[in-house]
Amino acid sequence: MSEEYRRFDPADYVKCEEDVRGLLRAAADEDHGDGAVIRAALKHVARTHNMSTLARDTGLNRGNLYEALSEDGNPTLTTLLKVANALGLRLRLEPVEIPVEARRPSKRGNLPEKSTST
Repeated sequence: MSEEYRRFDPADYVKCEEDVRGLLRAAADEDHGDGAVIRAALKHVARTHNMSTLARDTGLNRGNLYEALSEDGNPTLTTLLKVANALGLRLRLEPVEIPVEARRPSKRGNLPEKSTST
């Protein structure tokens, strides 16, 4: 009995906004710091939307958008912000929980502690 294979396409599994949030959250958690996983996830999310419409909404050329989100792409922060905004998303930076033992001293000094006054 022969087996049938079909090409895996993550875009086939992004059906609703909850799927988009889950995919991007997982990509952010799994990214190794070079942005490749996040870029790939954004590419798949962008493909689930209409790329021509996305290009129009971002003000970017469709070819440039494909190139920026390609495997060899290196989108600028401006491009990422435009794509996120056009998809109804927001890029957010948040602190990473690092065990005290693993923290390295900062060359710029420590950030002020969170204020507890109201």
